[in-house]
Amino acid sequence: MNPEVIVFVLYLLCMLGVGVYFFIKDRKGGEKTFFLGDRKVGAWVGALSAGASDMSAWVLMGLPTSVYAFGLGKIWIPVGLVAGYTASWLIEAPRLRRFSIVAGDAITIPQYLSNRFLAKSKALQVICAVVFLLAYTVYAASSIKACGTLFHKVIGMDPMTAMYLAVFIIVGYTFLGGFSAVCWTDFFQGLLILGAMMLAPVFAFLMLDFLGEPIDSSSHYWNPAADWRDVVSGLAWGLGYFGMPHIIIRFMSIKTQKALKRSAWIGIAWTVLILIFAALIGIVGRLDFGMDADMAKNELVFIQMVRSIFPSVISGILLSAVLAASMSTADSQLLSASSSLASDVYKPIIRQNKASDREILWIGRFVVLAVAVVALVIASNPNSGSIMGLVENAWGLFGAAFGPTILLSLFWRKFNFAGAVAGIVAGAAVDICWLVFLKQTGIYEILPGFAAGWIAAFVAAKIAGTPSEDVLKLYDDSVAYFDIYAYED
Repeated sequence: MNPEVIVFVLYLLCMLGVGVYFFIKDRKGGEKTFFLGDRKVGAWVGALSAGASDMSAWVLMGLPTSVYAFGLGKIWIPVGLVAGYTASWLIEAPRLRRFSIVAGDAITIPQYLSNRFLAKSKALQVICAVVFLLAYTVYAASSIKACGTLFHKVIGMDPMTAMYLAVFIIVGYTFLGGFSAVCWTDFFQGLLILGAMMLAPVFAFLMLDFLGEPIDSSSHYWNPAADWRDVVSGLAWGLGYFGMPHIIIRFMSIKTQKALKRSAWIGIAWTVLILIFAALIGIVGRLDFGMDADMAKNELVFIQMVRSIFPSVISGILLSAVLAASMSTADSQLLSASSSLASDVYKPIIRQNKASDREILWIGRFVVLAVAVVALVIASNPNSGSIMGLVENAWGLFGAAFGPTILLSLFWRKFNFAGAVAGIVAGAAVDICWLVFLKQTGIYEILPGFAAGWIAAFVAAKIAGTPSEDVLKLYDDSVAYFDIYAYED
């Protein structure tokens, strides 16, 4: 066992230990504890947990390699992400936290949407659950695949064995500790990701010796606007944040509105730094290594950079950031899919609200296991696509399906149930159809999907007419909500 392996093993055991700790600590907690941490998450943990659950292995492997291979045209992706993330924290988060409390103390996004319109129909919850399960299995597969690539490249472990190991650890602490374990592991992993991404390109630049062929200054590599489709599609990535359940659920979990404001600036600063250094890794990697087809195909720029610079103990710590990024996103996705199926389908529809808290907890845990198994099957398929490609597909589906509906529910007083259903269905359908039939246009599917979802939601809401007085009053109460804990911290 070389030092890198020892570091990996210790890291994985620490993450599993966090799950065991919260399993013991919260063993008497109920559904709200397992899925939302009792709304007691602090500013720093909430901010870094939201960021780490967002920035999966694609930010260490997929995005730097995209910049490495295709040039500055890909920097529009981080620009769009920074804009969208900032807007989601400053515009969406304050209202979503207040509205979710007033709307029946909702602990999931489907619950919030149903309660927001005082809906008796369960159609919205079922539709949300279907989209969740589809997108989250694809999204989690990208993280599992990254773990397989990392272990295979670094220690020669069979990729399938590595994926099984990763799933065991991720499911272990999520299964045991629920939301609190996920948030605290994400907090520590967020710090590790930031440290690794800041150190690697700085040291690589200082040691730059142009091992590869220097890039021709006149080439398209240095032109960020060489293709207008790169600009439009890159900026469109930012739209995803408004409908990303595993990220915006953090907004609902933070203890107070005051803490949420602090979280916003911490989270925004963390994300800006992460995305800047992700682009720098790609650029410095291209200058240092030249264009390597195998490195580009397997998304290995960050891994190769770290292993070529640092001694094995340090590289083991820094490469644990890939594990951190993979696990911090996969755990959030598994928990969000679990909460949707257990709290929004099993409890109200299958069990007719007769299930005990203990029963819901165990159903939620087994859903975590089931989704992880399906994601493992996808990840192990050699034709499943790249890490970046899997993330791109899931990100587009979530943003197009939920972004327009959630924003309209927060800012349009007369928005209604019919508009919400139409927006989710139309956004998801157009996103998928564009991906299948029109991907060759070069336009990222989230853009037409988001536009279709917005138009469908608006038109359907207008046709359905003004909602009831009770729904209008709930909206007014949410806007006027006074945080009784506002002065506690």
